[in-house]
Amino acid sequence: MVSYRTKIEIVGDILTSAHENTIEQDGASIMQIIRHANIPHGRLSKILSDLVSQGLLEQVDSQRACKYRISGIGKDFLTEYKKFNKFTSDFGLTI
Repeated sequence: MVSYRTKIEIVGDILTSAHENTIEQDGASIMQIIRHANIPHGRLSKILSDLVSQGLLEQVDSQRACKYRISGIGKDFLTEYKKFNKFTSDFGLTI
């Protein structure tokens, strides 16, 4: 049986990608997020727009392309998401 990711899992993957690339660079490019989160560009664009409007990501204009950096609120959300994900998996639950 095929297991699909929930929207919250996809958001977690996007925020993780932005967090990892914010540390190393000035943000994550759309291609880096597509590769890490394994999500098509059309669907990613809508989710990125939502995450920016909610304050979890910041859109950064670099020299060549638009990049995304995780915000302070996004870091807090990602930390709590990871705790909750571990908690539910310890009990055999899925979110």
